[in-house]
Amino acid sequence: MSAAGPIPVRVAAIETVSPFIKTFTLEPLDGGLLPAFSGGSHVVVTMQGRDKNHRNPYSLMSSPYERRFYQISVRREDDGRGGSKFLHGNVRVGDELAVSPPANLFAVNELGRRHILIAGGIGITPFLSQLYELRAQGSDYALHYAYRRADDTAFLDRLTAEHGERAHFYESSQGHYVEPGRILADQPLGTHVYVCGPEGLIDTVVTRARRLGWPESHIHAEEFAAPPSGKPFTVVLDKSGDELEIGPDDTVLDVLEDNGYAPDCSCRGGVCGECETAVIAGEIEHHDDYLSEEVKREHSRMMICVSRAASERVVLDL
Repeated sequence: MSAAGPIPVRVAAIETVSPFIKTFTLEPLDGGLLPAFSGGSHVVVTMQGRDKNHRNPYSLMSSPYERRFYQISVRREDDGRGGSKFLHGNVRVGDELAVSPPANLFAVNELGRRHILIAGGIGITPFLSQLYELRAQGSDYALHYAYRRADDTAFLDRLTAEHGERAHFYESSQGHYVEPGRILADQPLGTHVYVCGPEGLIDTVVTRARRLGWPESHIHAEEFAAPPSGKPFTVVLDKSGDELEIGPDDTVLDVLEDNGYAPDCSCRGGVCGECETAVIAGEIEHHDDYLSEEVKREHSRMMICVSRAASERVVLDL
């Protein structure tokens, strides 16, 4: 199976693992093997709705050693842009979807002496595939999993059974909170820390690690934040002259794809840098974590997966 373009898949199973989280098992339509991936990888799932297409990135949580299917877990976000609600409310076993080839912006460093995984809520999902690798390789690792309520949280029994004393749990409703400073202090040289979850947790872990003198190369974070809504605006494509209307809940990337363009983008969250586009005219409302502050002030570049126009029109070098 080629990994160059979208991969058609069939929903083979759907499991409700908590009141707000469902796990979807996706099998290739041709019955072959899916492209290989490593722990921490994600795919972009394309869902064809009645009024619009949804394209959302989701971490692969299944074993990297199993290529007959992929698994993703999706938390329903009622305030999101609609992708998670569509999966929860509209997708059934037997339905056909499409996924992108796997991309990994959150890989385990193979040279790490020890690995500290810190997850918050649904941020546990990329760690599930990483844990398969770490356990199979006999690596030194520890998981710290923070969540609000046990009855609204997935995978607790599984993590306990598979990882025993390496797994540590923090239920905030019971007054138990993760303490990144304590966890990161006095770790051996060569330790890497990985964090995924809410923005506040990520900021705290990264800040504490830096204060403790951790090298930047040993600090790894991933956050799939939904692109923000905003005022509608017009995008002019300089090379073709096409003008496209971007609605309040659309991204430039989504509208380009719906109109037959195929810009590169692995993350759809403003971190990978692949969709960086030159701005010829107009002002940009930046929402990415990739461009420098200097470039943002110049309004000369734009990450079309998350950023919007601050002006009514923007002309892009496309």
